[in-house]
Amino acid sequence: MKTAEIKRRYLAHFEANGHTVVPSAPLPAIDDPNLLFINAGMVQFVPYFLGQRTPAFSRAVSVQKCIRTPDIDEVGKTSRHGTFFQMNGNFSFGDYFKEEAIRLAWELSTNPVEKGGFGLDPTRIWPTVYLDDDEAFGMWQAIGVPAERIVRRGKKDNWWHMGIAGPGGTCSELFYDRGPEYGKEGGPEVDEDRYMEYWNLVFMQYEITDVKSKEDFTIVSDLPKKNIDTGMGLERVASILQGVDNLYEIDEVKPILARAAELTGKVYGAHSGHEAGQSHPDDVRLRVVADHVRTALMLIGDGVTPSNDGRGYVLRRIMRRAIRAMRLLGWEGATFPELLPVARDCMAPSYPELAEEFVRISTYAYAEEEAFISTLRAGTTILDTALEDTKKAGGTTLGGAQAFQLHDTYGFPIDLTLEIAAEQGLTVDQDGFRRLMADQRTRAKADAKARKTGHADLSAYRTVLDAGGPVEFTGYAEVTRESRVRALLGSAGPVEAAGEGDYVELVLDTTPFYAEGGGQQADTGLINVGGGQVEVVDVQQPIPGLIVHKARVVRGEVRAGEAGFAEIDITRRKAISRSHTATHLIHQTMRAFLGESATQAGSLNAPGRLRFDFNTPGAVAPSVLHDVEQQVNEVLLRDLEVHAFVTSQEEARRLGAMALFGEKYGDEVRVVEVGDYARELCGGTHVARSGQLGLVKILNESSIGSGVRRVEALVGIDAFGFLAKEHLLVTRLAELFRVPGDQVADRVEQTVTALRDAEKELEKMRAQMVLGGAGALAAQAKDLHGVAFVGAEAPEGAAANDVRTLAQEIRTKIDSARPAVVAVAARSNGKASLIVAVNAVAKGRGLSASDLVKGALSGRGGGNADLAQGGGVPADQVPALLAAVEKAVDEAA
Repeated sequence: MKTAEIKRRYLAHFEANGHTVVPSAPLPAIDDPNLLFINAGMVQFVPYFLGQRTPAFSRAVSVQKCIRTPDIDEVGKTSRHGTFFQMNGNFSFGDYFKEEAIRLAWELSTNPVEKGGFGLDPTRIWPTVYLDDDEAFGMWQAIGVPAERIVRRGKKDNWWHMGIAGPGGTCSELFYDRGPEYGKEGGPEVDEDRYMEYWNLVFMQYEITDVKSKEDFTIVSDLPKKNIDTGMGLERVASILQGVDNLYEIDEVKPILARAAELTGKVYGAHSGHEAGQSHPDDVRLRVVADHVRTALMLIGDGVTPSNDGRGYVLRRIMRRAIRAMRLLGWEGATFPELLPVARDCMAPSYPELAEEFVRISTYAYAEEEAFISTLRAGTTILDTALEDTKKAGGTTLGGAQAFQLHDTYGFPIDLTLEIAAEQGLTVDQDGFRRLMADQRTRAKADAKARKTGHADLSAYRTVLDAGGPVEFTGYAEVTRESRVRALLGSAGPVEAAGEGDYVELVLDTTPFYAEGGGQQADTGLINVGGGQVEVVDVQQPIPGLIVHKARVVRGEVRAGEAGFAEIDITRRKAISRSHTATHLIHQTMRAFLGESATQAGSLNAPGRLRFDFNTPGAVAPSVLHDVEQQVNEVLLRDLEVHAFVTSQEEARRLGAMALFGEKYGDEVRVVEVGDYARELCGGTHVARSGQLGLVKILNESSIGSGVRRVEALVGIDAFGFLAKEHLLVTRLAELFRVPGDQVADRVEQTVTALRDAEKELEKMRAQMVLGGAGALAAQAKDLHGVAFVGAEAPEGAAANDVRTLAQEIRTKIDSARPAVVAVAARSNGKASLIVAVNAVAKGRGLSASDLVKGALSGRGGGNADLAQGGGVPADQVPALLAAVEKAVDEAA
């Protein structure tokens, strides 16, 4: 049975049993500061489990794309570890509990294939339950499983939680006996390779906190209702139903692995046994390639692009591991152009958008590989130099710090460092490397911990939301509103009142104030409450449904429960709305000129200005920017109506509304249209007609990361103001150059070119002046016990290269048969520098330029026995430096 068919049957089974089919959320975990990616099917449902939101359904089913990377170094070494996987999940929000969850799982597992089930042999299914869960134990017996096949296990195996504060509870897992050829008899306690877990029924009864480990946590309270989260690993079920040994053999992965084996000339064979891959390094690398190429496809498909931090760094690391593994297998060509199309064909039956978006996906993948190949070349050169220096110094081990720098700064893989070092007969200080890596991870974990809020930290907001329900936003239709102060929150929690000068968070029943979101800055304004007044400086939505006004009391006293009158800053709102509508127009126009792959990656809509980030492989030509700007302003002249409406997500897609990659949208979405020109999913505020923008002026375009560009623009009066200043500047330059305004650019370019030519000529003249006296200085060399010594000061301000050249030039003008030492000092910007040059005969008498410089500068300086330099001391020490070198030569000679 194909994996896509298993997915289809799963969804159909639970839909037939009253579950609402919910689409997979994008892999980037947008709403959770604790996660980079969604790592379980229940993540998108957490607000429902915690009672923060009321779902529109009591039962749900989904097939969720997931990524887990903590064990990334184990990928390929076992037949079970992988980064990307799919979690089939069915969920109950206070509707059914253990008994029906067990029944539904059993029916789908054991129903015949012709009746829509998976057709698993019921005599080979082993359930596990928590140690003291007699209720679940009895339910499995009632369904027909004999007691000897029901296993009791502890918290390590049969208690589930998120790894952070949040919902959790006991669980019951289903294992399938694959047969004696896979291991020992005796059930999951004896052998979890023969007995493969494929389903986990989680009975989420509790909210937990203080999570220290899998088994160490604190139960805070019962959840509002008894909830169910049952998850089935799609890849594991595919492995069972397809009769293959491991997840690398299923139909969604094996073709990638097989193609990689074909390219590298390696033979891949499925090896039974959980750890078997460890004894087959080629198999391990092929598995790494297959897993990572598929994961990269899914990540880029969901809008992640390679970068040096966050999600982008995880993607970059995964891609580089795949490329490196192929090279270690002997493949020297490009990896992703060969394997990404295979991965697409494997996954498109389940995710058709991967085929539709493949041009965009492959553009980023192929460009990232090209960049990494350059990194490998540069890193190899640096490594070769480091290894050569190690051998010259008589060493046999490359330092851990050098290996870490190659890894951390240049992205050069440690295993490649180990391999190349071994080829040259050297080892690497792996312990030192690991210590530095551990230090880096510790810092990263500390930083991540500092950023985490956890679900329990928002309890004060939840209390307010639970007491009054979601806050109604009325700002699309009005800018003032009478309302009631539902709650006041101080730094320590709820307060009854706040006085003049106090900062407070204020929650109204309804509000016209827009909370920051979707790139749009928050509204500001005033709220009059009783005899007091607050100035709103920021508006946020800390948990879905709760709009919080961050404000300062500017007059009198405000109290919770009092009536209030909210009034936003209309001028600011209009300016922000103009920027937001302009962003939609720029987005649409960029896609028209650069292609559908030029999708939005971020934005900022502020009063009179905007910042728009978008995905594209390279810089946008100035001519294209000019055309984009012109077309946008032509849309303004058409004065198109801007219209917003709410519809279903399916209908919005049918209408062609643009959505942002990585964003999770509900069943109902808000669509903003600018006439027939642009249509986009958006919750922000906009103008009524495009003509109200007045003018859009694009200021610049730049790179903010691999494959991500940024344009900044001004809108409305700010754009007019900018052009007015530019006009004044051009007018002034035209007067100075005495040319018409349209010739100013050419005249400035000519002037700059002339200045650069003049500077080059001056450099030549200075160099000639400095070097002109080399012959005379050589002729005046002192004799120090047979050594010709020249100590001279270069003209003040001479360039460092010229001073170095002077020293070498003097050395060449002294008879090569005679030992010679040349010291040249210079003054520049209040500091002194020293250059010493020694010829071969002098070196033969034991004189070293490096030693002479360090002796004069108390150990500072660098170079070699032929030529060395140093400096950094006050300029008035020039005579002393020359005297010190002369004395050292005299004593050594």
